[in-house]
Amino acid sequence: MVIAIIGENCTGKSTLANEIKKAVGGQIFSGRDYLRMAKSESQAGILFKEKLKEAVAGENIIYVITEAEHINLLPEGAVKILVYADLETIKERFKERMHGNLPAPVAMMLERKHGSFDGGDYDFRFDGACGDAAALCEEIKAKLI
Repeated sequence: MVIAIIGENCTGKSTLANEIKKAVGGQIFSGRDYLRMAKSESQAGILFKEKLKEAVAGENIIYVITEAEHINLLPEGAVKILVYADLETIKERFKERMHGNLPAPVAMMLERKHGSFDGGDYDFRFDGACGDAAALCEEIKAKLI
């Protein structure tokens, strides 16, 4: 099964990916990790798309996506999870990543991007600030059966 975890920075995607991995197993890819599969970006993209296509009915792959263009790599049959959080939570988490400082240009960038994935077609929507990851993992396990 291919499980795509899609959302903005600091919404809780990586945390959720690790919880899903504990629950159902699989390999986690994040962003452009697939580029290690070949020397050229185009060849790596082709190989990764093929790997994802094979994984729909095979091994579990959890793909963490922060950039909209990576959604195009997903094969038909991938399970898509939108992970979202309120803007203040995102800013606070980003601030922690930046050792307590959130520069104004970064805050403005987060504000511009906020909600950018909301309009997509998803199998699940998960609140990365207060959602129940264990319950979502149970729903995903049920899809595997």
